Amino acid sequence: MTAAFDRLAPEHYEPVRLPPEMSAYSSVPRTLRPGAPAKVGILDLAYARRGERTELVRRYQKSPLQIMRPLYVDPALPGMAFTYVMATGGGIAQADRYRQDLRCGPGTQALFTTQAATKVYRMEDDYAAQRVHLTVEEGAYVEYLPDPVIPFRGARFHQGVELTVSEGATVVYAETFTAGRLARGERHAYTVVTNDLEIRRPDGTPLAVDTLRLRPRSPGGVAGPGVFAGHDHVATLHVITSARPAADVADALHGAVTSSGVIHGASVLPGDCGAWMRILGREQPRVADAVRAGWDAVRRLLIGHPAPDLRKP
Repeated sequence: MTAAFDRLAPEHYEPVRLPPEMSAYSSVPRTLRPGAPAKVGILDLAYARRGERTELVRRYQKSPLQIMRPLYVDPALPGMAFTYVMATGGGIAQADRYRQDLRCGPGTQALFTTQAATKVYRMEDDYAAQRVHLTVEEGAYVEYLPDPVIPFRGARFHQGVELTVSEGATVVYAETFTAGRLARGERHAYTVVTNDLEIRRPDGTPLAVDTLRLRPRSPGGVAGPGVFAGHDHVATLHVITSARPAADVADALHGAVTSSGVIHGASVLPGDCGAWMRILGREQPRVADAVRAGWDAVRRLLIGHPAPDLRKP
């Protein structure tokens, strides 16, 4: 394998652009360094349409990231592949570097989720980072719906997400961040959490950028271009599609969550390439229900089928 395609080369798994809020903590750990055994998790998956079913046609995985074989659990869409991503270490530790490359070919139908919430542990040196690259080709319908990210006291975590979406494809992408291990009294006790989402076309044309910066400044609060406004959970749902007018998608999102008991706002994405919604809530079940309600509404609008049971324990 040449260096340009070496999945274990630092340029493959290290962040492309590290926010200054995070780079300030870059250091050489006194324990295992980035790139050491068990510190780099890699998933490289490709899916293709085979008859009436979407199948996994290429897989490379390196612990602590791994998957189960795709499942087919939606009776309304029996050919849709459901992939559950697992972290064998139980959580993300300092100097961990994860990268996921998920490629969905023309006409595929796929859903990605996690087996459980992503726990980010306390860090004394350096930081942890994850890169997610989701590429969706013409005519495909893909959903990426992970469980929440929970930063523990002293956590430093950066996530960079790139969605490359063909004009005739649809992507439903969600992410949820919590204020911390609330049952332990760790409300905004993490050090810093940053998240960069970029959405583009295959030719590189940018569609939208969403940036989250969370830096606790006082007990119970954060400062910067991402605030919880006294709430404990923030979730975002992006829908990139040309299957229906963007205003219809935004209206579906807004209508689905109006009575959910959360604060929310929905609007169209730049260039009418879809719509998005931000949710704030004090209780995780209410936020999860609101995300599911929005997901269910756009699913019914775009493909005429309800959101299925993800069947997690």
